[in-house]
Amino acid sequence: MASKRLLLGLGFVVLAGLVLSGLHPYDRLTWWMEVAPVLLAAPVLWATYRRFPLTRLLYLLITLHALILILGGAYTYARVPLGFWLQRVFDMGRNPYDRIGHFAQGFVPALIAREIMLRGGYVTGTRMAAFLSGCVALAISAFYEFIEWWAALIMGQGAEMFLGTQGDPWDTQWDMFMAMIGAIVALTTLARLQDRQMASLREREP
Repeated sequence: MASKRLLLGLGFVVLAGLVLSGLHPYDRLTWWMEVAPVLLAAPVLWATYRRFPLTRLLYLLITLHALILILGGAYTYARVPLGFWLQRVFDMGRNPYDRIGHFAQGFVPALIAREIMLRGGYVTGTRMAAFLSGCVALAISAFYEFIEWWAALIMGQGAEMFLGTQGDPWDTQWDMFMAMIGAIVALTTLARLQDRQMASLREREP
């Protein structure tokens, strides 16, 4: 179980990132849209800490995902300096930072879904839990693409920075593909560590 000190430390890191990124973002509306998931998730995580605490692994990964979103909100995904560096190093035709964001969009939600399903007893088999967790991650990715579509319809050209397509006609498909890859990598590399931490949580339950 993650200690309150760890949660406070992670919360401070996220809060500091929000404040710094919100001082002079490239585009204020895009910043709000990109950090909205962080603003929605943070109070939920804090409120459920005692009733349904997550593993340390998840709290750390959720924090990392939040920082990815915050950085993308500060610069917009197509202008993040890290992405330009990767573009130069790997001789890519576009800033790939949004690919990192969508990889995380599959990586982290897949493990969250797996933990909820296994600890809640909704699924007993780990293989079925892995399959359904991957499905949840893909469903979240697809729903996020709906949000981008709705934003484009409402905002017109003003949504271009939020979409971050950079002229790629297959951007939506790439986004969902990266989320799927992220989910697969998470479930194949971190499932055992998550299982050990979940077992430790069960031992501490009254």
